[in-house]
Amino acid sequence: MPLKAELHCHIEGAAAPELVIRQAQKYGKDTSRYIQNGSFVWHDFTSFLAAYDFSSDLFRTEEDYARLADHYLTSLARDGAIYSEIFTSPDHAGKAGLSPKAYTDALGEGIARAKAKTGIEGRMIVTGVRNAGVESIEQAARFAARCGHPLVTGFGVAGDERMGDLEDYVRAFEIAREAGLGITVHAGELMGWESVEAALDHIRPARIGHGVRAVENPDIVRRIADEGVVLECCPSSNVALKVFDSFADHPFPALQAAGCKVTLNSDDPPYFWTSLKREYDIAADHFSMNDKALAAVTRTAIEAAFVDKKTRTALLTRLNSAAR
Repeated sequence: MPLKAELHCHIEGAAAPELVIRQAQKYGKDTSRYIQNGSFVWHDFTSFLAAYDFSSDLFRTEEDYARLADHYLTSLARDGAIYSEIFTSPDHAGKAGLSPKAYTDALGEGIARAKAKTGIEGRMIVTGVRNAGVESIEQAARFAARCGHPLVTGFGVAGDERMGDLEDYVRAFEIAREAGLGITVHAGELMGWESVEAALDHIRPARIGHGVRAVENPDIVRRIADEGVVLECCPSSNVALKVFDSFADHPFPALQAAGCKVTLNSDDPPYFWTSLKREYDIAADHFSMNDKALAAVTRTAIEAAFVDKKTRTALLTRLNSAAR
């Protein structure tokens, strides 16, 4: 199996059930409504968010967050990943009573611990959340631009696509862009191709989180390919949330065939009963991709990663060595 790299994972959503149960014991909370037989339980987007928020609330201290990042990146490395980008949320830090800096430093500590053990490289993308409004997103952008943490290399916007207009977030993205941060934005998941067009028109991102609904409009697909925008595809997430009915219906192969740069990612892995390894297995089983094709997806991810040239070269060298 080829080496792997991930560009799209929400760190709070990456907390494995066993880790959440340990945190719940620490804080005296009952997990039985949300975790049964070692698996998260939900049945629609609202109940998914309820389970997500319950679990996120169990990470409250700097050590909790360091443990979370360490646990996730170490598990990724065990499955053959050499690179991970995680979405971080200053909004979650506030709910936990931590400053964005303390939260970010703690996650950075966890990434450093995982790297010391396994060699995996990790970076952070600070995200604003659409549900929280324009001012909150601009605050997140200002923090990302000024925090100076060496592992904060990107900025994005996530949350419910049905709320707000991408045009409203242009200023936030300009703040991040002027600071030299990589730009990604969620679009084309719950909403159709129009949200992808809005992202291309107003945000001009290097990457789009999901972007798969672009397949509904051939002109938008052509534009993604022509502009070299990289799609952070999350097949299991899309099927679990019923964006597509099955892997047979998923547009990953069609987008790739149309010349789009596509990558494989796990999004909120335990909630969608997946992992980065499983996403690669799905691509092999359902999209007829062999090891060479999967290695090319990893190469696309590393080439699109928000890292300095030296780190990228080192990662590509590891990938090339493994392919021989």
